[in-house]
Amino acid sequence: MASKNILVVGVGGQGTLLASRILGALYIERGLDVKLSEVHGMAQRGGSVVTYVRAGDAVASPLISKGEADMVISFEKLEGLRWASYLKKDGILILNEQEISPMPVITGAQKYPENIVETLKSAGTRVVAVDALPAAKKAGSVKAVNTAILGAAANHLDFSDSEWDNALEHTINPKFIELNREAFRLGRKLELESDRVV
Repeated sequence: MASKNILVVGVGGQGTLLASRILGALYIERGLDVKLSEVHGMAQRGGSVVTYVRAGDAVASPLISKGEADMVISFEKLEGLRWASYLKKDGILILNEQEISPMPVITGAQKYPENIVETLKSAGTRVVAVDALPAAKKAGSVKAVNTAILGAAANHLDFSDSEWDNALEHTINPKFIELNREAFRLGRKLELESDRVV
């Protein structure tokens, strides 16, 4: 198969790496070659984080160039804006509407951009915007925001419910598996109910 390229972006502490490992587990179960590569903008909680997930018959490099991503999964709104240029022409951005101010905004040096979803859509980006944080809270923990976002992304990836469940089981601590299954289910439902898909 042609390689599948997914970027998972967010800020430190949001669980982006675990989400990437779950995606990697899905493709490994399909018998594909998988490469993951994580890059920290700042090596601290709250800093920008991006993980490249590449899967195919034979993947040479773990890195994804601009215009090559089939999907960008963004855990934070501004990060989605920052990485949208990595999408292919027919790619899709799964965007969590959560806002986490970066340091320049916190210090007052910059303002957090307004109307990010509208800006992306006007640029021709295919956006699925969901508010995953309440779904994670409803499931039992704000830390499950990563599996809630994956639930939204699942509607645009070709994997069965049982494949997703196996991937969650292989990557998540057994103590938290039921909580994360519920977050995933709620995230999937959120995306289906969203009126922000274009």
